[in-house]
Amino acid sequence: MRNVLAIAEREVRAYFSSPIAYVVIGFFSLLYGYFFYALLSYFERQSMQMGMGQPGQVMNINQMLIGPVLVNATVILLFVFPAITMRTYSEEKRQGTIELLLTSPITDVQIILGKFLGAMTLYAAMLAVTIIHLSLLFIYGNPEWKPIATGYLGLFLMGGCFLSVGLLISSLTKNQVVAAMATFAVFLMLWVINWIGAFVGPTAQAVLQHLSITEHFDDFSRGIIDTKHLIYYLSFIAFGLFLTMKSVDSERWRG
Repeated sequence: MRNVLAIAEREVRAYFSSPIAYVVIGFFSLLYGYFFYALLSYFERQSMQMGMGQPGQVMNINQMLIGPVLVNATVILLFVFPAITMRTYSEEKRQGTIELLLTSPITDVQIILGKFLGAMTLYAAMLAVTIIHLSLLFIYGNPEWKPIATGYLGLFLMGGCFLSVGLLISSLTKNQVVAAMATFAVFLMLWVINWIGAFVGPTAQAVLQHLSITEHFDDFSRGIIDTKHLIYYLSFIAFGLFLTMKSVDSERWRG
């Protein structure tokens, strides 16, 4: 565990010693803030119209504001995560430091888990910025905190899935641009795979919907924790890290 934490700390320092962390967090904060402001303005207008038309009726802030904001936040991940994962292995290969890492007394599992934990730490920092927006809602409104916690759990698990895929792709090439573009392409495919279900049979549609990474987030955004969604996300992360381990192991043998 000590080696895993040491690698994770090394990764976090690498993120924040370069512009990557600041650009990613800034870009995420900017777009999240825009979606939050736009949906808050819409929620305010709808509340006023409902108040005038149906006095005494109150709109649910969790369903009408927070849920849609979190769904929109998942779209931002498609663009920011390739920037996070593109350098994890590609940069080490380009600089030649991957050989030092592979020949050190550290197992492949420790390397992968350390890099994954470092990337998840940066992701947690991104999500921490959004606490500012939620604080405003609790100051001036009365949202329920449990659906919010559930939504963020789903967002965190979905991010873990994306990061595991990004690590895998980064381990396959030494070119960061190629890694970033390939990662975005795979992310987009995972995002729209359920759309293909509209053009196939019911059995294939059910399979594609189950494979869709966004279908499993819908319940989380509504404040519902379903075991099948937890199993899907955790299995996805484990499988992605397993494939990354095999890729790194092949790199060790080639070295």
